[in-house]
Amino acid sequence: MKKQLAIFALVGVLFSSTFSFAQEPTATDTTKQAAVEATPEVAATEEVPAEEPSFHEVLKEQFIAGGVAYMWPILICMILGLAVAIERIITLNLATTNTKKLLESIEAALSKGGVDEALKVTKNTRGPVASIFTQGLMRYHEGVDMVEKSIVSYGGVEMGRLERGLIWISLFIALGPMLGFFGTVVGMVQAFSDIEAAGDISPNIVAGGMKVALITTVGGLVVGMVLQILYNYLVSKIDSLTNSMEDASISLVDILVKHKLLNK
Repeated sequence: MKKQLAIFALVGVLFSSTFSFAQEPTATDTTKQAAVEATPEVAATEEVPAEEPSFHEVLKEQFIAGGVAYMWPILICMILGLAVAIERIITLNLATTNTKKLLESIEAALSKGGVDEALKVTKNTRGPVASIFTQGLMRYHEGVDMVEKSIVSYGGVEMGRLERGLIWISLFIALGPMLGFFGTVVGMVQAFSDIEAAGDISPNIVAGGMKVALITTVGGLVVGMVLQILYNYLVSKIDSLTNSMEDASISLVDILVKHKLLNK
């Protein structure tokens, strides 16, 4: 529940900041306008050098030029995709366990106090590897086959937990560019409607309509590229955790056999 609340809080903060970013004038714009209104004679007689717009201003202008109705869905995909990806990155990093150190602690606990002492070690350790070890140690008296089956079965459960949320990131990766292309098609239709209404193929009309239409495509592709990078990172992280779980499980069985705790 805490994870979901954190995601919604992050989405709310990003949504509100983006709304003010798209709607409110910047402090620079307000200052410039006030200066011009206060000194009209200076503006009339002297040519004030134009300042280069900041990245924030350029981004806001492009967002509005692309059409707020078409850019908002793309932005929402970006915000939700980033929220899920960040939550998954944090979760997977917390799930990472030093398996070598954990195995050493388990072996020391087995030598010191038996399986009960080893179970205390695994239960007090966070991560999927420790959870799998707990399931294996709880079934040690049933033999090697049952320990291996228990490890494999619970490993599948942990894999499902690790992969949770990836389907939503995949959805936003596909949906972002699709929304961008949709905005482009609608913009092209509007551009041709303007040409038809004007009765002339003016370069200004065609270029302006094409520019506005293609901005949505750029926005959608940016969303897809950013989320695809994060998605691939998450997949590689999950693969690394999976390999770690498999190697550690084999080592746990070897340790139990070494201490003669398994009934073959």
